[in-house]
Amino acid sequence: MLLARIRLVGLGPFGDITLPLCDPDGSPRRLCVIFGGEGVGKTAVLSAIATTRPGHAVAQIVHTRSAGSPSSALRADLPHDPRPDVPPFVVAEWLLGDDDPARPHTLCVASPNARLDERDDEALLRRREQALFDRRAAERGFVLVSLSGARWFSRTPVLLTTPERTLLRYDVRASTSFDDASRTDIARETKQVLSFACITAALSRKTESAPVTAARLETALVGVLGALLEEDGCTFVGVDPVRLEPLFRDADDRLLEFDDLPRSLRHLVAFGTHAVRSLAAAFPDRDPRESEGVVLIDDVEIEQPAHRLRTLIPRLRRALPRVQWILTSSSPDVALGCAPGEIIALRRLPGAAAIELHEGEDAVLH
Repeated sequence: MLLARIRLVGLGPFGDITLPLCDPDGSPRRLCVIFGGEGVGKTAVLSAIATTRPGHAVAQIVHTRSAGSPSSALRADLPHDPRPDVPPFVVAEWLLGDDDPARPHTLCVASPNARLDERDDEALLRRREQALFDRRAAERGFVLVSLSGARWFSRTPVLLTTPERTLLRYDVRASTSFDDASRTDIARETKQVLSFACITAALSRKTESAPVTAARLETALVGVLGALLEEDGCTFVGVDPVRLEPLFRDADDRLLEFDDLPRSLRHLVAFGTHAVRSLAAAFPDRDPRESEGVVLIDDVEIEQPAHRLRTLIPRLRRALPRVQWILTSSSPDVALGCAPGEIIALRRLPGAAAIELHEGEDAVLH
C-alpha cells in the first residue's frame, strides 16, 4: 500500500488543497519530504494521512472559528480565512500494490462526512468498496507507521508480556497522536522489539522444531539498523544476557545500552525498529525488508546533528527501499538530501492567509 495523493478541505490552515505524492507516470514516490516553516500545516497533513486509510478512516476534528475565538483574533490582520464553511474532510487515493496486486487503479478513502462531487450511485459504490477494504485491512497488510514530532525517550526497563498480542500483532486501527507528548514515549516499545527479536532468534537456534521464520525479525533488524547506523560507526550486537537490555557497539568499540546511546542515534534506531516491527507483524510470512508500507515521521530532523541531516534521506532509502517514507521537516539541510521531485514545499506569503503548495524545482527556490 502506497499513497498516491491526498486532498484536504478545511483542515488546519488549508482551504482546499491536493498534495500529489506520485511521479508524472502516476506511480507513488517512495520518498517525499513535506518542507516548510512553522504554522503551514505539515503535521496536519501527516495526521490526515494517518486517519484516512484502509481500515481506519475517521472524521476530522472540527476547530471552532467563531468571531470571538482566539484563533480568529490572531488572524484578524489577514485578508480572509481560506477555509470553507463546511466540516473539514480528507480524501486519500491509495495504490494497494502488494496488498492487492490485481488492482491496477487506486482506492479512494474519504472521511465519513466528505462531500464529493459525485452521483449517488458513485458515492454508494465508493462507500461499499471502502468498507470491503476496511475488512480486508483488519486481516493482514495495509501497514502505516506514525512517529510524532513530540517523540521522546524515557529511561524505562524492558518489559515483555504477551508478545502475540502486542509485538506480533499489527493493529490497523491504531493511530498515533501527533500532538500529545504524554503518549509519544517510544523508548519501551523500541526496546521491547529489539529484545524480543534477539531472544526469539536465540531460542530458535536451540530448538529443532522452531519455525524457519523465528529468526527473521532479528535478521531484518540487524540489516535495517546497519544501514541506518553504519556511517556513525555504531552497530546493534544483541541483548544483555542478564538485564535483557539492547546492546550497541560504538565507534570506540564500547558496548552501550540503548538508554546510553546519543539521543540522535536513538531516533534512528526507533525509525527502523518501529517500521520493521509493523511490517513483520502485518506480513508474518515475508521478510520485512521486502514488504510495502507507509512510514510517517514528523519533524525528522529533531535532535539530529547538522553533519547528519543531509544523509538522513539516503539512510532511510537504503534501510527499507520498498517502504514509502513521508517526512516533514523545516531544515534546508534535509531538503538538500532529496531530489527536487521528492519535495513538497508549503509556504504562506506575507500578509496572506492561504497556504501555497510548490513542487519540483519551485519547491527548492526561496
